[in-house]
Parts: sequence; structure tokens; C-alpha cells
Amino acid sequence: MTDKPGNANPEILAVIPARGGSKGLPRKNIRLLNERPLLVYAVEAAFASQYQPLVVVSTEDVEIAHVARGAGARVVDRPFELAQDDTPTLPVVQHAIRVIEGERRDQVEYVVVLQVTTPLRNCEDIDGAVSKLITTQADSVVSVCQAKPHPWKLRRIVDDRLVPYFETGPEGVRRQDMPAVFILNGGIYAATRRVVMERNSLYGSDCRPYVMPFERSINIDDELDLAFAEFMLRRQETKR
Repeated sequence: MTDKPGNANPEILAVIPARGGSKGLPRKNIRLLNERPLLVYAVEAAFASQYQPLVVVSTEDVEIAHVARGAGARVVDRPFELAQDDTPTLPVVQHAIRVIEGERRDQVEYVVVLQVTTPLRNCEDIDGAVSKLITTQADSVVSVCQAKPHPWKLRRIVDDRLVPYFETGPEGVRRQDMPAVFILNGGIYAATRRVVMERNSLYGSDCRPYVMPFERSINIDDELDLAFAEFMLRRQETKR
């Protein structure tokens, strides 16, 4: 394996974090979406990428591990201390890298983190983010979508009065005239190994955006999100 960012055949590790616990939506990572576990959508999107990454699922949960293996992914057994409600993503990804590199006795070049809860993200999105990471030689590329509602529309209630949450633009400005604002959609975090392992970051100092459409950026946190994702998935399928 080489350590050159512009290598034509980079070695890429796709890490899918999927712990068993979830308070907002119990067993969220394997809840059914259109009769298939959410986890499977992330695994299949990774396998469909033209970059052919090594796909691993990091979990401490036996049932999730079974679903992951059934979808063809390699399972990394996550320590329980890295499967708590307050566990950040970074140490989970670093653990998976260490396990895989220890087995292969070689280093990966790039790491792609795919959250299970953005199931409508597809292989083209993954390819676009990875391609941008390689060609720009950035530290990272993170998927975003246009923010809805626009921050200028956000308000707080103070002493029973509405006040702007952020500094706003001219009063009465039309939505289409507001400057574009983007939000992280949780779909893709692509970074160099050096940034993740040596700088202890998923972003680094040179972080580039990969813009995804809103309809593929649904992030599932509750039952309503799940129902909306199912509606959008069926709508996409009827258009094919």
C-alpha cells in the first residue's frame, strides 16, 4: 500500500458505526425501512462504490453483527466502553482502523465514515466525496445539504417576545434571495488516515463540502423521520 494522496487505486476503509443502544428510536440501526434493516442500506451503498472500500461495521451488539455479516460486511467487535450514549464517533473510528491495520499489517490511506441513519445516501454520493478528497488533497470532505429553515428565520422567545436567534438580513427578504446556508447531514465523513489517527480529527484544517440534495439527506432520529424516509424511498423507486 502506498501513502500518496493521489494514488489511482487508494486503499479505503469504510467504517459504519452501529451500536446497539438508542434512546430516541430503540434498536434504530436495524429498524426496518421498506422491509430492510437500516444498516443494510449503508453497507450496500459502500459496496457499490467504484472505489471498492473495505467495508466494516463497528458494533458491540450481537444482533447488529449478525445483520452486518449477512450483508457482507466485516464486523469489528467494539469494546463496551466505546458503545456508550456519550461516546464520540472519532475513537470508534480509530479503534476500527487499528483493528483492521493490525490484521492486515499495513495502513489504509483514506477513511470513510457512513452513519446508518442517513439511508438514502447512495454510492454516487460516496464516490463524489471520495473523489473530491483525493483530487483536492484536502484533509477531509464532509457531506452537507442546504439548511431548512434558513437561520434568518429562527427566533427565540424572551419575556414572551420573539427575538432573532441569529443576526438577520433585511426585513421581508424573500427565501430565494437569502444566502445559501448548509448543514452537516451525517451521511459521509471522508478523511485521510493521517488526519484521523495523527491529528485526532474527522475534519482537519482543510475540510471541503460535498453537497447532497435534501431528499437524500434525511437523518433518522425518530418515528416521523423513519416514516418520511420510507415515503421518499418509495417515491424514488416509482420514478425509476
